[in-house]
Amino acid sequence: MLDTGGAHNPIALGDPVPWFSAATLTGGSFHLQVAAGRWIVLCFVGAGCNVEARQKLAALLRDTDLFDEDRLVAHVVLTRPPEAADELAAIRHPAISCLADYDGALSRSYGALQTPRTIVLDPMLRAVANIAWNDVNEHVAMLGDLLRTLPGVDDAAGVPMNAPVLIVPRVFDFPLCELLVKLYERMGGRDSGFMLDVAGKTQTVVDYRIKRRNDLPLLAPELRATICDRLVRRLLPAVKAYFQFDATRMDRYIVACYDSAVGGHFYRHRDNVNAGAQHRRFAVTINLNNDYDGCDLQFPEFGRKVYRAPVGGAVAFSCGALHQVMPITRGRRYAFLAFLYGEADAALREANNARLRAGEERYDGVNDRLVAAAVPA
Repeated sequence: MLDTGGAHNPIALGDPVPWFSAATLTGGSFHLQVAAGRWIVLCFVGAGCNVEARQKLAALLRDTDLFDEDRLVAHVVLTRPPEAADELAAIRHPAISCLADYDGALSRSYGALQTPRTIVLDPMLRAVANIAWNDVNEHVAMLGDLLRTLPGVDDAAGVPMNAPVLIVPRVFDFPLCELLVKLYERMGGRDSGFMLDVAGKTQTVVDYRIKRRNDLPLLAPELRATICDRLVRRLLPAVKAYFQFDATRMDRYIVACYDSAVGGHFYRHRDNVNAGAQHRRFAVTINLNNDYDGCDLQFPEFGRKVYRAPVGGAVAFSCGALHQVMPITRGRRYAFLAFLYGEADAALREANNARLRAGEERYDGVNDRLVAAAVPA
């Protein structure tokens, strides 16, 4: 780790850094919390960064051998709009962007408003370098040397990493899996979209660049009771034993389908970030078939390893974990998907009804109890 930042900088090496969202100069947006899983360079050039510094930084950023969207990305934070001839504005690389911080709030939170600096983050969003812009040539040389020594994401920790994932086999028996697949094939599903906070309200958005999946809600009380029984007897004891969490409620009963014919996938996301999802504690995926390729779970903060449960088996993991469903390349993948939570979380979910956009389904706390819905085998 490398620190030339000074005693008054709020970013300490080894600590996780504050999450933030910022507009890009090209009209898009950047969200740090979903950018994890790769090395990230944050260049805070400030308002007073001189022409020489900008030129040298631009030259380093144009080194295409260094930057790769999947391994190492860079974001230049500007506290004022760039000039027409600004060297940084001319950089064109998919792994590099310029962020607008015209009120200085982002730079201030990183201790970079008065003293421009470059902060490098590891794949788990912890600071590993903090280099102040005291001398242009020295800064660029130190940063370049550091970036050239960064390992691949799988080797970022120095030892092999495994995501904190629990795989529990034989939660659903094969006949139940086959029943759910046939039910979907007979009735079909609809675009599920994903939840997003817009202007302080949570709403469902459909964007095929982020997610392509169809879902079938399961409404029959007898079927829901059967599913609940299997989860209570076969999954919840494992969640209690290995995660020390007593799940009493469950969000959603759906069969989801990722179809290779339309490029099914779900890009990097966390399941508990927006107001409509803050109650979720653990995500559950139960595979219903295995005759497909791709479409496995990946947790980018822990490397590029993929995870797949056997047919009828469950994958359970924290809703705060960054994850993605890789693109499906052959066939269709069917899965039962749900979220586990407890009584305090249910109270939060009810309170967050006020933060849902008009038209979104409100939570009433009636049909999500797990134990009450269980039936004998």
